[in-house]
Amino acid sequence: MREKNPLRPLFSGLVILAAVILLCAESSAQEADLECMLDVAAKTVPLPAIFKPNTDLSGRGLHRDVTWPQEAAAPEALEAWQKEIGFPGTYRLKYNLWEIYQLSKNKNLQNKLLANYEKIIKSVSDSGGVVILDIFGTPAGLARVLDKRCPPADLRGFKQLIKGIIRDLSCNKKYNIWYEVWNAPDAADFFLGRLKDYLSLYRTVAEAVKELKYETKVYIPVGGPGASSWFGSPEKNTISTPENSLIYELIKFCYRNRLPLDFISWHGYSTDPREEAAATIYKKKSPLTLIREWLSYFRFDRNTPLLVDEWNFGSSGNILPERSEKSCIAASYIFSRLKNMYEAGLDNQIYFCLEDFQANKEGIEKNTGIFSFDSEYSGYKGTPKAAYAAFRMLAGLKGQMYPLSLNDDFMGVLATRSDDALAIIIYNYIDPGTFTSYIWRNIATLAASERKAVLKLADSGMIDKVKEGTQDIAGLRVSPRIKSFLFKAKELSLKASGHAVADRGLKINFKNLQGAYLYERFDLDSSYAARAKIEPIESKEIVASAALQESISLSPYSAQMIVLKKKPPEALEAAPSELLQVPAGAEQQ
Repeated sequence: MREKNPLRPLFSGLVILAAVILLCAESSAQEADLECMLDVAAKTVPLPAIFKPNTDLSGRGLHRDVTWPQEAAAPEALEAWQKEIGFPGTYRLKYNLWEIYQLSKNKNLQNKLLANYEKIIKSVSDSGGVVILDIFGTPAGLARVLDKRCPPADLRGFKQLIKGIIRDLSCNKKYNIWYEVWNAPDAADFFLGRLKDYLSLYRTVAEAVKELKYETKVYIPVGGPGASSWFGSPEKNTISTPENSLIYELIKFCYRNRLPLDFISWHGYSTDPREEAAATIYKKKSPLTLIREWLSYFRFDRNTPLLVDEWNFGSSGNILPERSEKSCIAASYIFSRLKNMYEAGLDNQIYFCLEDFQANKEGIEKNTGIFSFDSEYSGYKGTPKAAYAAFRMLAGLKGQMYPLSLNDDFMGVLATRSDDALAIIIYNYIDPGTFTSYIWRNIATLAASERKAVLKLADSGMIDKVKEGTQDIAGLRVSPRIKSFLFKAKELSLKASGHAVADRGLKINFKNLQGAYLYERFDLDSSYAARAKIEPIESKEIVASAALQESISLSPYSAQMIVLKKKPPEALEAAPSELLQVPAGAEQQ
């Protein structure tokens, strides 16, 4: 009998790993220069709402002025956004009932606070935008304990309170508002109740809306649950049992009680731009497909809007360098996530949030904001991050969208046309967590026993060792299928590592382009922190007779925007650079 060589598994693993590295190197060489064809005469679709510069208007968590909503960003940040971008999309505003009714003994201050809430709502509504008004924070006296996170015990009193608010804002003043019932009710940090408590809370608000619709004939959208994940639940749940999720329970509850459910919302923090395309245990269907099937089964419209109402770069860690000094990483992620959200079938999204959180009573420190600020400064000193420039670019997409795709794991293109211009955004985002993102996005494709084995590897820290290269996959005591699964994750990770340090080239071929144009190209990369603004890196006049080719190079974690503006006979009405400048005096830390 032939003696078994103890080094054979290690040798086999090294051979396979070498092959993977060689494959990745060859792949990188082949992908170094991509090509994209933009046929100007091709069919287009109206620019989807998901690509608008939507954001949650939260920030800081503490203002010296008690009459300014404490959850909202500073007035200066809101004014800068309104001036440079406007409010044409969907904007989420947290409506803190606890805060409002803490001032009930001083009606003058309370009225000023309500007026400031309404000022923000009116600004969005008058601009043609939609306000997602997140109702949360049970007022003192209506809950079992003195805690804003506690569900209301006096449901009748809570209903009358909510009904009066909605009557005033939606029925009398006709603001364009969608009402979201609570924020993250599946997390104890935000909701001190169980599943039945949330469902009772939702019924109270939904019945108030239903009665107002009947009385006034005004359409008032109401939805939720704003869960911390699409499979989240107050009873604790995992991705392996989506049928136990709060979203599923809410759909079923609304069906049984004949309650309106006009939209469904949840949060989605991740470094993975394909978060919405994750596979589930139900025949590998995506979460979006699964939710739409639940809607259909319970006789709701399967096209009921689905929106991720909070998302940002990173699934853990309140303070990340990728959202501050390395903010070009989070900025490039914005474009990649939006493109993948759209392709997965999501209806809308809201980026969290407008301004960082710090120096507040609750000790919440988050650098998720589009603007940072200096909490020690006596006056306002807000500073836009690279994410702000990304949203300025998105605001430059107008009119009709071309269905373009690069078929690349990291680079992508967004392109639109309006009456007088073409706008193209090219981005290069490489997921720093490619290895783990692949595993968690595809773990549902494994058999139940295999999923348990992978989770066991994760709990033991072995997954991290495989990722770091200190544990050979071939030496693991798992099935061949799991090994193949891990090798695929490792292959993609090595490929990502190569692209994270090398520039990528792209040739854009314009077809059926006619006439004279002013061509300007803008970039957003790691140098943005020093420049604190977007300005043309290339500007020229071109005359196209039918075809045009432009070659560009993108560094890792960067984006570029090309604007081709039709040149009138005498002078341009407005240079594209005027549309993309950051407000005067703004600096990036």
